[in-house]
Amino acid sequence: MRKFSGDTLLVATHNAGKLEEIATLLKPYDIQVVGAAEKKLDEPEETETTFVGNARIKAHAAARATDLPALSDDSGIEIDALDGAPGVFTADWAETENGRDFVVAMTKAHNRILASKSKPPWTARFCCTLVLAWPDGHDEVFTGTIEGRIVWPMRGAQGHGYDPIFQPNGYDLTFGEMDGAEKNRISHRADAFGKFVKGCFD
Repeated sequence: MRKFSGDTLLVATHNAGKLEEIATLLKPYDIQVVGAAEKKLDEPEETETTFVGNARIKAHAAARATDLPALSDDSGIEIDALDGAPGVFTADWAETENGRDFVVAMTKAHNRILASKSKPPWTARFCCTLVLAWPDGHDEVFTGTIEGRIVWPMRGAQGHGYDPIFQPNGYDLTFGEMDGAEKNRISHRADAFGKFVKGCFD
């Protein structure tokens, strides 16, 4: 396992919510976190069919372009009633003519669950794959998940993405209703991040 060295980590995302979440998790390590937008990086086309494949594309493209170690995250929600969809297409379901709209995506997910005739509870999980890539082409991979279920109607205005319809196991609140610090403590990203920190920092 290669350790991280240096004082700057590029996070290969244009998603401000994701960048803030990762920067918060890295705060104890006194590392400057910069995003892809700050470095004016284009988003590479995600052509793989797995979270790790797409995360690798983003991390290596960013590391090559900036000569910095780059961390990318590919994450999404898998709904069992939909045979694991939307999965790697989680963000694509939010695409509209006016940009991404996750209310549209959550509504689509709910409508498809109803069409599947699946009976609740509608089990689901959030998955996260982190890839840390170096400019020399080396990478390390870390995965995390959190199990839960899909609820309807949407609840809460915290978080981002599908958070208002995902209720993690053992909790009465959805991610959309949960305090950000609490969500960051238990999320799929926190699970992957814990492994990343243990492997590359501790």
